[in-house]
Amino acid sequence: MDRNRTVAGLDVHKDSIYLCIMGHDEVIIFEKKYGVLTPDLRQMCNDMVERGVTEAAMESTAVYWVPVWNELCESMELKLVNPYFIKQLPGRKSDVKDAQWIAECLLKNLIKGSFVPEPIVQDMRKLNRRIMDLNEDMTYNCNKLDAAMQRSGFRLSNYVTTIKSKSYQKVLHAIIDGTTDPDELVKMVHGRTVNKHGRDTIRAAVTGLFSRIDITIFRQTKEVIDTIERQIEVCQKELTTLCEQYFPEQYRRLQTIPGVKERAATAIIAETGVDMKMFATAACLVGWCGLKPRNDVSNGRYKSRKVTHGNKYLRQILIEIAWVASRTRNCFFFNFSYIQTTVKKKSKMKIQVAIARKILVAVWHMLTKEQDFIDIYLKRLEEQKKMEEQMKRLGSTVIR
Repeated sequence: MDRNRTVAGLDVHKDSIYLCIMGHDEVIIFEKKYGVLTPDLRQMCNDMVERGVTEAAMESTAVYWVPVWNELCESMELKLVNPYFIKQLPGRKSDVKDAQWIAECLLKNLIKGSFVPEPIVQDMRKLNRRIMDLNEDMTYNCNKLDAAMQRSGFRLSNYVTTIKSKSYQKVLHAIIDGTTDPDELVKMVHGRTVNKHGRDTIRAAVTGLFSRIDITIFRQTKEVIDTIERQIEVCQKELTTLCEQYFPEQYRRLQTIPGVKERAATAIIAETGVDMKMFATAACLVGWCGLKPRNDVSNGRYKSRKVTHGNKYLRQILIEIAWVASRTRNCFFFNFSYIQTTVKKKSKMKIQVAIARKILVAVWHMLTKEQDFIDIYLKRLEEQKKMEEQMKRLGSTVIR
């Protein structure tokens, strides 16, 4: 242990922060309680710098640690620690003792910092997670709109894929504008839908009792959905601009993976960044994301094979990519999904998790080695075609 080190432990709460500065031989140099307002944080930073603090550690308490981190990150080396790994010693019950324990663990190098990306990636994370929150709001309001329509006897959602379909939207706009005649509404439904279910069925589905209040509710809910769509578009445009400005090569490279386009590539960069030094191996990144199956075995019996906790935002986008990749023909993931689900009769949902894990491993290697995605399945097909061509040439030579 370096005898010249001066470290600090911070116990962060919603309305207060407890600071403990500790020097070599575990000597407490300074202890104090601070508020959480910006002037208080700046005063705390000044006090730490004056006492020669070079390293500080804090627990990842909700979002309360973020402004503390932003104030201190330029003045000293920081570590964000998972509270799970900070075990309290017997008798250490007060908050000041908590800060002292964090400082003591840091002084003895007993704790490892969590992954905190650089500021530009943090801004991208804000946009990415805002998009995901807006998508949840979109789903909620779409369901509310369809429920309101169903209460009026409107059942077209039973015969179309989604309420975002063109047929549903055309009929909805017509009803909002005051057109409620079933014969007029059925003309707006796509011909394939009418032919599949029958004109009489579709006519009955769009027949309803729409009061003036119902139409007002339809209009207001539709306006909320339109607002959410505009906000998603603005956030995604800003996120794409940041990727193209700061990480253009990695942004292009990620889109070589089957199933990964603009939205998925920007989400991956926003959640992981492009520097994989924090993750020593691909397995570390998989575990951090929460796609690694838990090792819960007792007496030869598996108690659970569920995936572990991790970055839910990255895991969600990877599962979506996996579904697209498993449906993309002539690629490794499509072939893998077919063999596992159709030939070996395994659970389709579990296979999607496996594909998501493989995609994340590929992302780690691509960003670490600065290489584009190489599809093994296509590579084998190309090698097989070359061998067949060589055999044909050899056969024609023998005949001659």
